Amino acid sequence: MLVDNALARYFDNVRLALRQLLGERDGADGDFTPGIDLPDLTPAMLEYLSVSGIEHVRLPSYRGKNLALLDLTRNPATMTTKTFASLVIVARAVRFIRDTGERVTIVTPSSGNKAIALRDAVLRAISCGLVSADQLNVVAVVPANSVPKLRVSELFSDPELRKRNPIAVYHGDPPGRVKDISRGLVDEHRTELERGLKTNFWYTLRLENYLAADIVRAFAEAEFFPASPDEPRLHAHAVSSAYGLLGHSYGRSMAPPESGGGASPDPRYFLVQHLGAPDMVLSLYHQGSTDPSHLPQYTYDLESGLYGQDENPRFPAVTFEPSEALDPTFYTRGPATSPRMDEIIHEQGGGGIVVSMAECLNRYPRIRALLGAANIRLPAQPVALREWSLVMAFTGVLNAIDRGLIAENDVLVHGSGSYSVADYAPLTDRDLHPVEDVESLRQVLCETLAS
Repeated sequence: MLVDNALARYFDNVRLALRQLLGERDGADGDFTPGIDLPDLTPAMLEYLSVSGIEHVRLPSYRGKNLALLDLTRNPATMTTKTFASLVIVARAVRFIRDTGERVTIVTPSSGNKAIALRDAVLRAISCGLVSADQLNVVAVVPANSVPKLRVSELFSDPELRKRNPIAVYHGDPPGRVKDISRGLVDEHRTELERGLKTNFWYTLRLENYLAADIVRAFAEAEFFPASPDEPRLHAHAVSSAYGLLGHSYGRSMAPPESGGGASPDPRYFLVQHLGAPDMVLSLYHQGSTDPSHLPQYTYDLESGLYGQDENPRFPAVTFEPSEALDPTFYTRGPATSPRMDEIIHEQGGGGIVVSMAECLNRYPRIRALLGAANIRLPAQPVALREWSLVMAFTGVLNAIDRGLIAENDVLVHGSGSYSVADYAPLTDRDLHPVEDVESLRQVLCETLAS
């Protein structure tokens, strides 16, 4: 079941979500925002939103569990679910620019996918004629280990667009410091930069900006593939902060009963994380604590060359390294969303699990065959994979089923990201801007955005 152009289909619902989630609170903290209004749904806007398709595909069952995929990766320019929120964020900037004639500069930290999606949304807005290239631009700050995820587009190949849309790269530790640097730039230098560069700086990393777009998952589900009224559905997702599941939960609360939204049991949520950032799973099972002492103790096995443990089935049985970072996409430690996600899961049901690269590689052939039934093509060689979200999610689900951690028979895996080296042309270090702190990022902006 393909839901084409989901953001256009549920456009009025997204508008309502923006009003409910932000309303008078938008900009109350003193930050610039373009407001919550969206442009009218003109032919140009329909074309702009056209990459927001969602597909629901039933998969072969596994050990008596009915598996299905919610494919959120259908935009070929991003191949991740970040497309949905990015299109809505940029659309709000478009409306502001058209209403006021003022410029907007989006500032975002990212582990890769958010930057890719916002850059694509900005390019789409320009290409569809919604704004001009000198009215809207985006500044992305990413950790160095995420650079291989970044891809060439006209925003990079065109010299003028490249200059106006710089990518800053942070080479230090921890990778999550890109958030502090980006936030610090806005806090410390926004007034000065806005006056000198004649633009408005918008720091978009706010939960509500993402929830408003991710509600379309719940509306599409309620309309086209609702859960049985007699059986709860488990929604599994590889997560860093679980914005997508929180968006689904919020959308579920908005869906009227006649749409199917209230006809089935409350959804249950299942979090999949990796050892490099397992804080949401730790929080879920340790009363909000993310203390590393709650992690199981791993023992090195000389014969296999792997570390292993058998004390906690919610953590990898084997791993190449107890602190491995399986994918830089998942870099958030101590996410502010954990308390809310804990509350929802404790009230409605679900759980969480942590996976390792060794487990993903062991499951890879089966997952590749499983997804082949949904026309999702994983590369034959896992070394070619650059985004592990989808494989992580399925590894977590299959491990959890084998270990008796999933009671539900209806399991819907949210496919939030998957791409390989064959899917895009990667960026090189040329014209990427190294930054160390807030001041060096300020200098990059002064050099690249000055007209």
